[in-house]
Amino acid sequence: MKRGALGAVLILALLGWVAYALIPEGGNGGSGPATVTVTGLIGSEKRNFFEDPNVKAELKKKGLEVRTDSTGSWTMSEQAKSTQGLDFAFPASAAPAREIQQNWGLKDSPLVPFYSPLVIVTHKPVAEILKQNQLAEHDDGPKGVWTFKMDKYVEALTAGRKWKDLAGSEKDPELTGPVFVSTTDPDTSSSGAMYVALLSYIANGNQVVQDDAGVDAVRKVLVTANGHQGMQKISSDEPFRDFFAGVGTLVFAYESQAAALPLQGKDTGDMVVMYPDTTVQSDHTLVARTDGGRKLADALQNDPVLRELEAHYGFRPQADQEAFWKQLNGKSPQFAPDLRKSGFKQATLPSLENLTKLTTAAKGGSPK
Repeated sequence: MKRGALGAVLILALLGWVAYALIPEGGNGGSGPATVTVTGLIGSEKRNFFEDPNVKAELKKKGLEVRTDSTGSWTMSEQAKSTQGLDFAFPASAAPAREIQQNWGLKDSPLVPFYSPLVIVTHKPVAEILKQNQLAEHDDGPKGVWTFKMDKYVEALTAGRKWKDLAGSEKDPELTGPVFVSTTDPDTSSSGAMYVALLSYIANGNQVVQDDAGVDAVRKVLVTANGHQGMQKISSDEPFRDFFAGVGTLVFAYESQAAALPLQGKDTGDMVVMYPDTTVQSDHTLVARTDGGRKLADALQNDPVLRELEAHYGFRPQADQEAFWKQLNGKSPQFAPDLRKSGFKQATLPSLENLTKLTTAAKGGSPK
């Protein structure tokens, strides 16, 4: 080969090496970072969010492909302990997240990318009957927010009030039996456990239950509230779906479940969202076990596109308090614009040990 031809070959080879070196790792031709697959457990209330193609596309831009298995938040700790290869766990509240963190031997503080208060959903005629009997209030101003009176509700449970005892209930022949709120199973589901925690706080004179004596003091009202319900569902999406199928008069649910419907153009019928005047907040807490899990937590908290998508599914992003209301303003039913200015009180949650005792008591068991 002549010297000139040989030089040309060497130059082409060098240019080829440079071009190869400039291609990002993963061989995606510069379309973004190499994709890492992360696997984790989530509460069922977040399943639709993670299955959304827009969410998947935005995560892919961050170099993430997320694979999830949905389960009850309250049983997630055991599953997280026995499942190999998990990068993260994402329950609907802080208590199971803390237990998972302890089981995994992690020191980093888990992130709470978004949150959702617990609410009570019902139908408009039922809400009006509750208002007529001082169990609910309605802001007749521009906010139009409904409030559920927890003290009055505990009194009704204690007194064994039935729907027929409420003025105006005779107009609705389907309102029969005792007045109670339907929940998920507190042994398996975070929303059911949060209901038990809230009820115990109100029944204990607006004080957190701190010991066995406190559990005993509220045992009767918990057994009454839980016993009315019969067989309970293990995940929060089931009783919410049942509500729209005509099962359940007052249903304890995440605000996000109710808010997602109008945001996605779905018919809400005559649904009313009532905020307990003393409520509990569901802090969706992501426990990251690996670098991939930590990368996911950071994206969910800090990526503005993902925050908008979180709000689209009814969640309230921690880093953008306005995102939720921007999307819901003018839609029906009415939601609280800003929980920080709403005046709703937050119940103090008991320790995990005492909450476990309370859920056991609610199911008719004795403390161990």
